[in-house]
Amino acid sequence: MTRLSKTDEEWRKQLTEEQHRVTRQHGTERAFSGTYNGLKLDGSYLCICCGQGLFSSKDKFDSGTGWPSYSAPISADAVLEKPDRSLFMTRTEVLCSRCDAHLGHVFPDGPPPSRLRYCINSVALDFHRSAT
Repeated sequence: MTRLSKTDEEWRKQLTEEQHRVTRQHGTERAFSGTYNGLKLDGSYLCICCGQGLFSSKDKFDSGTGWPSYSAPISADAVLEKPDRSLFMTRTEVLCSRCDAHLGHVFPDGPPPSRLRYCINSVALDFHRSAT
């Protein structure tokens, strides 16, 4: 995979203000405000910054948290995980492995078999519907 690197100015030209705040400045959208939280269509969720495939609708579930939740990424190398010690707690941050966009966090309280909940900001995603 080819890594993608851009200047902050280049990202600002490409992204909306909210997309930039979340993906490049490690922000979070308000719960229940995201476009994809309740979406139930078949397809793939891509990184809004670089277009890399991140999650499949097959792994999406309703966690009740207000953010789109997935039990696994689309492939083992689609995302990176790193410790996040902000907000006076330790969490695991989820980043796009191609462009380092902040996507959200992963928690160990998801459904079987992974028991993981990738809690992802809608604004960090683009959805491509599967052909029927």
